[in-house]
Amino acid sequence: MYKIILASNSPRRKELLRGLDIEFRVKIIDGIDESYPADLPAHDTAEYIAVKKAEAYKAVIGSDELVITADTVVVVDGEVLGKPTDEADAKRMLAKLSGKTHQVVTGVCLTTDSRQHHFSVTTDVSFKVLADAEIDYYVSHYHPLDKAGAYGIQEWIGYIGVRGLNGSYYNVMGLPVQRIYEELKKF
Repeated sequence: MYKIILASNSPRRKELLRGLDIEFRVKIIDGIDESYPADLPAHDTAEYIAVKKAEAYKAVIGSDELVITADTVVVVDGEVLGKPTDEADAKRMLAKLSGKTHQVVTGVCLTTDSRQHHFSVTTDVSFKVLADAEIDYYVSHYHPLDKAGAYGIQEWIGYIGVRGLNGSYYNVMGLPVQRIYEELKKF
């Protein structure tokens, strides 16, 4: 019914959406402000940013197009961890996640020229206690500067560090495809 547009350049999001066997194209608008109010509850941040991203697309989509915007954050001890600024920040984030259970929250917004629906999906992820050498190895070999919380569950750190998860694995990768599929069917 709609031509689907994925508003993300993330290789992981493209791969995950491709897995639904839905035709889509990627469209990127550079320079979208991804800031959020300091007093916004941590678990609402990703959805807030996904909606903010969607607003930038409203003026450039046709009546037969549906845009999917998304944002993923990691929440630990009430703190929002986005993408690290550098390797030292990545190591700080991983040390903060070490030995704890945190939440990965992905906010998604489905937008047409006349309708908008947004939601978020949360997955609990538990890490073992990570040795400094393991954190150093991961950051130096995998350079996770483009990932919320400084890690990709599908990479080495996920293999050796994740003790368990409750919720969607794909959500932790960056796109809750099962929920998106259900929401698109309703649209």
